[in-house]
Amino acid sequence: MGRGDVDPEEVVRLEGDRVVLLDQRRLPDEVVELVCRSAGEVAEAIRALAIRGAPAIGVAAAMGYALAALRGDDLDEAAATLLASRPTAVNLAWALGEMRAAGSDPDRLVERARGLHADEVARCVAMSDHAVPLFRPGGARVLTHCNTGALATAGHGSALGAVKAAFARGLVERVWVDETRPLLQGSRLTAWELERAGVPFAVVVDGAAGSLMARGEVSHVVVGADRIAANGDVANKIGTYGLAVLAAHHRIPFVVVAPTSTIDLAIVTGAEIPLERRPAAEVTARFRAENPAFDVTPAALVTAIVTEAGAHLAPYAETLPR
Repeated sequence: MGRGDVDPEEVVRLEGDRVVLLDQRRLPDEVVELVCRSAGEVAEAIRALAIRGAPAIGVAAAMGYALAALRGDDLDEAAATLLASRPTAVNLAWALGEMRAAGSDPDRLVERARGLHADEVARCVAMSDHAVPLFRPGGARVLTHCNTGALATAGHGSALGAVKAAFARGLVERVWVDETRPLLQGSRLTAWELERAGVPFAVVVDGAAGSLMARGEVSHVVVGADRIAANGDVANKIGTYGLAVLAAHHRIPFVVVAPTSTIDLAIVTGAEIPLERRPAAEVTARFRAENPAFDVTPAALVTAIVTEAGAHLAPYAETLPR
């Protein structure tokens, strides 16, 4: 762990009759907490990206569901509202399924939501341990996309957690942080986390990845995932597919780090994954714009998928945890 790693409780917590979360829209300029007093307010926080990242929104949704039980609200309605907040990340539906299976007793649901959060932290640490051997000695120069740290997982982090763990073992020289247009999750959030953790990094525009690779400045590409199909196709932040193509061309390992809750065995290939489209105003206030939030990287371009169960290699239809 770095000297200033983000505390999971700082990202999201269930506190009495409210869910309190770190408003990621305000980072890195302001560290501000957002208080949600209903499942509907938690759903709006997820929809508006006040909290984002597949594992983190799963934890937040679980806490929102528990909050609905504490308030005596209709749990079916609360679940439907939370489920509709964002469509691509499967962790949200998975977490709500876990909460529904726990019954309707408010105290039991509070305990279950907090348990899911603790499990997420433990999964992140295990993923990091499994990913570290993929970094060869000699000082890796890692390129990462979007944000996959504590902010995205309410834990230690998935891909960024692995990078920080490798750095702590002397295996990472520096990190290249894609801006991640249009909402700059890389230059706002990943950079903030790496600065706090004391990991050397530099922010680069998304279009610089190819030239960095061509100059030999990138040794690994390490990203997270919002949903992984049974065959190993990976849905992640828009721009990930392009990085995978570039990495394949330059013979650079392309590694995905994500918890098993991100694997959707009901989805055979990435073609079946629903891909969220965001408002055009996030791209431009004046012109027509297309704003897909995610793309799908074919399994053939993925060197390894790391979960808390281990590092999995192709063929993923056989090696991914069932």
